[in-house]
Amino acid sequence: MRRVIGIGETVLDIIFKDDQPIGAVPGGSVFNSLISLGRSGVSAAFISETGNDRIGRRIVSFLEQNGVDASCVCVYPDSKSPISLAFLNEKSDAEYIFYKDHPRDRLEFNYPEVQHDDVVLFGSYYAVNPVIRPQVVGFLEYARSRGAILYYDVNFRASHKDEVMKLTPNILENLEMADIVRGSAEDFDVMYRKTDPDVIYRSQIAFYTRKFIFTQGAQPVELRAEGGLKKKYPIVKADNVVSTIGAGDNFNAGFIYGLVKYGITRSVIESGLSEEQWDCVIDSALKFSANVCQSINNYIDPAFGERHKQELIY
Repeated sequence: MRRVIGIGETVLDIIFKDDQPIGAVPGGSVFNSLISLGRSGVSAAFISETGNDRIGRRIVSFLEQNGVDASCVCVYPDSKSPISLAFLNEKSDAEYIFYKDHPRDRLEFNYPEVQHDDVVLFGSYYAVNPVIRPQVVGFLEYARSRGAILYYDVNFRASHKDEVMKLTPNILENLEMADIVRGSAEDFDVMYRKTDPDVIYRSQIAFYTRKFIFTQGAQPVELRAEGGLKKKYPIVKADNVVSTIGAGDNFNAGFIYGLVKYGITRSVIESGLSEEQWDCVIDSALKFSANVCQSINNYIDPAFGERHKQELIY
């Protein structure tokens, strides 16, 4: 059975509307994706760290309740679990404030076993953080040597814009290792002050990988791939947009779900997906993304996951 292994941070997202808290849910970019994949019947495991407190215990139990292997989540007895404040605007988009002591990051873990055609999801500041960079790179190199598919979500927040120059070598190394790269207009505006997908693809991505997905909020998703494939995909409109906090994370989850569902393996990745295959996996990504926007939770709802679980054939 193919497996998805994610490596990333865990946080408690406290969500505000009109400056008043309306909810608090376990979160973290890769964490959100894996919860949705677990709910959809995909075998998943998470590599991370958290504190030995009420929040940390809730995060570990939430992973397990949703079918995600949490055995590689390291719990530090003398650390507090991080939190983030997410302030929703009138469009239900979020502005974030993070509370995390990054210099205390350690990331001590044993690698979960990785098999050929497994998918590894990584991204955000966690994937470029200098403090834990050696451990992250070590795992990514191991996964690549085992024949896994590496999916990199750039997800570079404005809160780290002053660190771009320092982190550029790590970003470039991630691009070099990745088979598929997804980035948003906001990411590349923060990092390079560029928002044109063609310019970004030519100047920043194509040298490293020919599989690039560019998202831009409510605007169409842009695909750039080998063979000169260039395509736009209109987003799937949610019936009632409550929060867009998990939209990008669940785009990733839906895309990876599509890789598993449609049997897109390492050999297919290397030879190049057909336009029809791209259509299928991006359609899946868009549906997951639309579903998560209909609540303040960061992951697809259980009923949506159950329907997709029934469609999944290993």
